[in-house]
Amino acid sequence: MSKRKVLVLNGPNLNLLGTREPQIYGAETLADVERRCHAAADGLGLEVEFRQSNAEHELIDWLHAGRHDVEGVVINPAAYTHTSVALADALSAIAKPVIEVHISNVHRREPFRHHSYVSGIADAVICGCGTDGYVFALQRMATILSQGGK
Repeated sequence: MSKRKVLVLNGPNLNLLGTREPQIYGAETLADVERRCHAAADGLGLEVEFRQSNAEHELIDWLHAGRHDVEGVVINPAAYTHTSVALADALSAIAKPVIEVHISNVHRREPFRHHSYVSGIADAVICGCGTDGYVFALQRMATILSQGGK
């Protein structure tokens, strides 16, 4: 049986994970998170395609390209959470289950971080769980997909 493919996207500045504001985002690097995602996905019968970009258009292009071969999307849009209607539109257009992840609890931070363009179209939002949120998102995605998806 083939594994169900999930696209895990990471937005701007997440390439600096582990060195950028570790008091907020922790000491794990994005490579550490990727390893954890692959291990978790393997145990859930999922396949992960893990990507990061600081460029909004690249995230959108990956969503468009994946619309025929991925079954769900886990996304940490980072700063694009609060600014990108285009990213929200792309997520909506691909018509796949979406889980939004944030490492920190955005609701305990600056007021501009309290609004998300992605949350309104996401099937679930996980925030404030550190990098464990990615694993929780994959667990939830496995459940959503086992129940027939969107």
